Amino acid sequence: MSRSEMMDKAYKPSSVEERLYRIWEENGYFKPRPPRKEGTKPYVIVIPPPNVTGILHMGHVLNNALQDILIRWKRMEGIETVWVPGCDHAGIATQNVVARKLRDEGRDPKAMPREEFLEVAWTWKDEYHDRIIGQLKKLGCSCDWERERFTLDEGLSRAVQQVFIEFFNEGLIYKGEYIVNWDPQDQTALSDEEVEFKEVDGHLWHFRYPLATGDGYLVVATTRPETMLGDTGVAINPKDESKDPFRGRRVKLPLVGREIPIVEDNFVDPEFGTGFVKVTPAHDPNDFEMGRRHKLASVVVIGPDGRMNDKAGEYAGLTREEARKRIVADMEALGLLDKVEDYRHSVGHGQRSGVPIEPYLSAQWYVKMEELARPAVEAVKDGRIRFTPARWEKTYMHWLENIRDWCISRQLIWGHRIPVWTHADSGEQIAAIEAPDDSGKWVQDPDVLDTWFSSWLWPFSILGWPDRTDDLEKYYPSTTLVTGADIIFFWVARMIMAGLRFQGEIPFSEVFFNGIVRDTKGRKMSKSLGNSPDPIDLMEVYGVDAVRFSMTMLTPLGGDYLFEDTHMEMGRNFANKLWNASRYVLGQLDPLELTFDGMVGKGGDKPIAAGLLADWAAAEWLPLEEGLIGEPTREDRWILSRLAATADKVRHDLESFRFNDAARGIYDFLWKEFCDWYLELTKPRVYGDDKQAAATALLTSAGVLHATLRLLHPFMPYVTEAIWERFPGSEDRIIVAPYPELPAAFRDEEAEADLSFWMETISLVRGLRKEINLSPAKPIELIFRTDDQIKVTQLEDCRPFLASLARVEDFRIEPVSQQKPKPAAGGFLDGLEIWLPLVGLVDLAEERARLAKELKKTSGELKGLESKLGSTGFTAKAPPEVVEKTRIRLEQVASKAAKLQESLENLQEEG
Repeated sequence: MSRSEMMDKAYKPSSVEERLYRIWEENGYFKPRPPRKEGTKPYVIVIPPPNVTGILHMGHVLNNALQDILIRWKRMEGIETVWVPGCDHAGIATQNVVARKLRDEGRDPKAMPREEFLEVAWTWKDEYHDRIIGQLKKLGCSCDWERERFTLDEGLSRAVQQVFIEFFNEGLIYKGEYIVNWDPQDQTALSDEEVEFKEVDGHLWHFRYPLATGDGYLVVATTRPETMLGDTGVAINPKDESKDPFRGRRVKLPLVGREIPIVEDNFVDPEFGTGFVKVTPAHDPNDFEMGRRHKLASVVVIGPDGRMNDKAGEYAGLTREEARKRIVADMEALGLLDKVEDYRHSVGHGQRSGVPIEPYLSAQWYVKMEELARPAVEAVKDGRIRFTPARWEKTYMHWLENIRDWCISRQLIWGHRIPVWTHADSGEQIAAIEAPDDSGKWVQDPDVLDTWFSSWLWPFSILGWPDRTDDLEKYYPSTTLVTGADIIFFWVARMIMAGLRFQGEIPFSEVFFNGIVRDTKGRKMSKSLGNSPDPIDLMEVYGVDAVRFSMTMLTPLGGDYLFEDTHMEMGRNFANKLWNASRYVLGQLDPLELTFDGMVGKGGDKPIAAGLLADWAAAEWLPLEEGLIGEPTREDRWILSRLAATADKVRHDLESFRFNDAARGIYDFLWKEFCDWYLELTKPRVYGDDKQAAATALLTSAGVLHATLRLLHPFMPYVTEAIWERFPGSEDRIIVAPYPELPAAFRDEEAEADLSFWMETISLVRGLRKEINLSPAKPIELIFRTDDQIKVTQLEDCRPFLASLARVEDFRIEPVSQQKPKPAAGGFLDGLEIWLPLVGLVDLAEERARLAKELKKTSGELKGLESKLGSTGFTAKAPPEVVEKTRIRLEQVASKAAKLQESLENLQEEG
């Protein structure tokens, strides 16, 4: 059976993907291998661990595809590679989905004992962990699965406990009563980074607060009337002279009746509102600080469930929104509502729950961050860590230079329980893995740690720390982190701080922030929104390689990608193009009855191509009958030059994380230059009687295809491996074949210039044929007009290809001074005119009538578009994207009309 017969007529991903992944995994290809060059540092990636809240979405597909591209590329480079996989327990997010599942089953998660809830959560974790790992394997991720970790596994739990205990004993962890971001739906504290701010249309209510002496009032402005029940002061700016009559006085708080002082504080902006600020220390972070400065009481009037509590008096039990309406109505009834203004402002919402957060006075555990942040700032400033795109450095610096202490306690069940024990009698607190004794007097803190408290230790805890393991010694620090910029604070910055603190070394040297995958509405794809297709379904329809390649090529460096299922057709079509080209090349090799031992020789990268190497005929890896190979033609030299240029560019793009440009470069080379041009240019030789010419063309094709498969493998691992299997004599698997690095001698500027001219000329001739609706099979004659002797030579050299690819039966070359032929269709290149005489080819009258009819229709559309864009009603009211689309269409129609007019003029009879 021939090699082409071994290949299906169309590429069928389902027939190879599972089989090839099993071969790779079972034969240890994902494990570290000794480097080809001794002394080379390992290339290490640690996966951003996906949350076990559900299946992966398309954002995960992009992120993990990019990591796999890097690992496969470096593995082919002969570098020892390690990609450590794992999953994150995702405290609040997983507890929410487990609780929802229980409620759907008719069970109350809040009424369940802690251990019973944890049992359900671990069952959930096991199920979704297996599904996530299955997705990653389906995607082709070449992780070292024997090194897989989980943020709640025994080893990582030990690391978390050690860090907490060490920080506690050093005073870097402390418990304090402060204003926290409280999520009333999830009923837990949130860090600043877990709060998303949204612009909200609201109101600014102006209330009158009577002076305690009964001789007047002042006016305060607030966006949250319900919090006035917790007011314990009114503040003015000490430099605001207009407030002199109010200094040192007191006001009587409406609806409550308690007297509160007027205090002076520089925080107050005298230009905002009325210049009087109500102070609610228990429900506003700025008010809390003012309250501490002026020793004001903190009165909590909103409970953890977001409802008014007993301190709210008659409003107790109401939601925040209900209390707001009632209080405004009551203040109005008392004549104390001065005025109401519309007001658009930014309101914090829980990242997971989506509900407005409540600034809430609560006792929580914190990490002191300033000391940890300083070295992390320097690591990026001095270039030890490089961000791509570099613009994220500014964001990183701003956050670290203005960092606040990190609230690490969460009022949850699922997670690392805080290892602090309090003695029931003495109140003594210690941090320890277990109770200090078995007296039964020690009570462990019921809260758990923020999810990120385990994640920030990920780069070294997954390698065995706190033990000094061989893996930790060899693979820390890792090399590259690929992640989204949306977790630059949550994770990236904290990992840098932790790595420097506990290892004395940065955790990675490069951070690439990939683009965010969004739906067609511009929303980030997420599990909570449910706006992502199941990647498995998509990969079943289009094939894994198609999904990987399409998303990689369509996501710009650091930019976002608006995902649509149909985009995957591009990748599927590309895989089919590669498959068909390979069937052709390998099928044509069979009749030559060649036997050769692979495409890579002892001297490095040596694609099979005639006459390229001095030792060609004597090459041990290519035994050929004497005289079979001829000198390479200009088109052979051209494709090898283009291959060398492409390989060089792809390597450069990968080094600078321009994955989309690298993918585009391979796509354009394979589809346009190799398939559309080189294979077509060489078919006359392949199908001709000259065996030597055929062998030269085919072996050049095979060598180029062989190198291109290796270039493409990191992006499309399955189809390239499936084709590689059918290459005669290929040693081992493509997954460990050398990545192409072609010698500079392959570059041939003269051949590239000649072929560029040939392709432009042939394309223009094909365009002329299409313009007059001439059958591709009908022979034609051409007249070229030029005074450039180089172009004259190039045209003569191109004669056989004009014949085979454009059906040019004959042509003549004239100086530009010669009269232009009529009637004729014409085209122009720099310094060259191309004329296609039309007599005898088309019915001139019929063609003129057709063009005139088409011109009339096009002119009508052009006039309508000009009228539309000339209307201020349209340009002012229509969406900007619609206006821009109309402008683009106008340009297209105008260009078409000009070409139709030119074609009509060219059809006029001569004389």
